[in-house]
Amino acid sequence: MRLEGVRRVFENQRAVIEGLDLSIDSGEFLAVLGPSGCGKSTLLRMIARLSPPDAGRIVTDPGDFQTAFVFQDAHLLPWRNVLDNAALPLELMGAGREERRAKARILLNQVGLSEAESRYPSQLSGGMRMRVSLARALITEPRLLLMDEPFAALDEITRFHLEVQLRDLWMRRGMTVIFVTHSISEAAFLANRAIVLARRGGKIRLDRPVELPSERTNELRSDPRMGREMNLLMGAMEEE
Repeated sequence: MRLEGVRRVFENQRAVIEGLDLSIDSGEFLAVLGPSGCGKSTLLRMIARLSPPDAGRIVTDPGDFQTAFVFQDAHLLPWRNVLDNAALPLELMGAGREERRAKARILLNQVGLSEAESRYPSQLSGGMRMRVSLARALITEPRLLLMDEPFAALDEITRFHLEVQLRDLWMRRGMTVIFVTHSISEAAFLANRAIVLARRGGKIRLDRPVELPSERTNELRSDPRMGREMNLLMGAMEEE
């Protein structure tokens, strides 16, 4: 995927993204960091084709491919149980009841919710609801997974567990992930590449590979290498 000279202007005529160029390789886990209001979510929505750029273009590989979007709120349907919430995308695509439920059970098992499939959203913790949202996003086997601060509202321990789980799923599936976050530690732990957007104009202030082992566990969080990556990202975040 390539973004070439992409520009996005809000109604007050303020350019949130201005002349942005970015290439994203297939199978990459890219973290997008930056201060509030710098255009992170706007950039993600343009990549998802939910919001068109005012100038420039977004070029993808030839052919159609499945994209999934995970928001900060799980957006589960309260009248459907966990299994049927996870199976919803396949239902909308016309898959039969047994087929979609069988695939949903596989995904729920992968995110550690196989014993909760008959529960309803009101019976779930915030972390469990986010796991259902992730299973729902993965059920169509997307080649591109877009995530907009999905763990921001969770407590730290729950977030740590979900980060490990997401990283493992990415390594097994080989999909491309673009993950918007305001958390420096989250970006360093999850991504194999991180970009930092400037406070104004959506320019890329830093673009670097995250030099950490492929296998990442919670023990890595206290590793000096993790601290080094976080310091580099923080330095770019603090620049004006």
